[in-house]
Amino acid sequence: MLRDRKNLLSWALYDWANSAFSAIIQTFIFAVYFTQQLTSDPAIGSALWGGINGTAALIIAILGPILGAVADHGGKRKAWLGLFTLLCIVCTGTLSFAKPPIGNLFSLLTVLTTAIAASELAFVFYNAMLPNLAPHSHIGRWSGWGWGLGYAGGMLSLLISLLIIQFGYPVQLTFFFCAAWYLIFSIPLFLFTPPTSGLGKPLLKAVFYGMKQLIETLRQMKQYKEIVKFLIARMFYMDGLTTLFAFGGVYAATTFNMPQSEILLFGIMTNISAGIGAVGFAWIDDRIGPRKLILISLAGITLPTLWILLIPYKLLFWILALFAGLFVGPLQASSRSLMAHLAPKHLYNEMFGFFALSGKATSFLGPWIVSWLILEYGSMRIGLAVVVAFYTIGGILMLFIED
Repeated sequence: MLRDRKNLLSWALYDWANSAFSAIIQTFIFAVYFTQQLTSDPAIGSALWGGINGTAALIIAILGPILGAVADHGGKRKAWLGLFTLLCIVCTGTLSFAKPPIGNLFSLLTVLTTAIAASELAFVFYNAMLPNLAPHSHIGRWSGWGWGLGYAGGMLSLLISLLIIQFGYPVQLTFFFCAAWYLIFSIPLFLFTPPTSGLGKPLLKAVFYGMKQLIETLRQMKQYKEIVKFLIARMFYMDGLTTLFAFGGVYAATTFNMPQSEILLFGIMTNISAGIGAVGFAWIDDRIGPRKLILISLAGITLPTLWILLIPYKLLFWILALFAGLFVGPLQASSRSLMAHLAPKHLYNEMFGFFALSGKATSFLGPWIVSWLILEYGSMRIGLAVVVAFYTIGGILMLFIED
């Protein structure tokens, strides 16, 4: 029992490690730094930022299922996880050298895209570990606790970043700090979780049989109707969530004229809110089932988001954003939990590859559509209206899924 808890805590700590990248690079610090300082015009910067996230999403959509199928045949799930973790860390550390004026913008865009794609591809293998570590009846709570720990890590990493900036150090130091945080706190997973199972094939054979298995699974998807319906629904609502994460800090900065320090405070508070929701709702997942909790969470996010796009008042923006944040953690945790319940045991890696695909297959469209609307109408409010549409479609489709 103690060994099982040690394994699960080491696994959950990876959420804590990765959260610094999500908070510092993808949403609140580097995203704003890129759009406000590294590019000549905030509108152009916002459009480029959307293009970066869209391109990374396309890479994830293509590689996620393929790599998952390969891991099912070759095993060595932790090796794949380590590869993409290290790639993300190296790219993140490289961002600390980014200063205006940018001499080679293409190189910067390449490093950013690689970092974002590597971070998400790592989660294909990370998520697939959960059903092998947690009892089936406790998958929901451990998924929620992992997300909650992640949001706590995001909050603390942002708080430390705020102190770094407040003490007069350059903002680039926070990017190096992010890389170090990710490296240090991901180590327990690799040291203390058990080796992962697979068919033990050599790499080249694993690639061959993995691709063969992937094609066969696609042919037999009619046997997994509930999984298919869930993945389609998740594709839509995760498009909305991914787009919101990509532009959340930028929206706060451009629409409400928030300075960097206030954006960091906003990031800290929203991570606290999301963490409270993830932990608080974790028990409910195991009681009422993940599908119902997903529907509740979507309602709790969609209505405040719609209101946020209509209001001119910063205080009300804060209140609504923090309320919506309570449901972000449960939405993500319950989605992982539902997939763990639905997926056949011998196809965990592959199915979580499709899980990553469903979160990224069309998520490049969200940032690209937002970028186009911003350039066309010069308004982030109009651009982010697409988020509400994605949430609504995903929620409607979830009504037809049986768990």
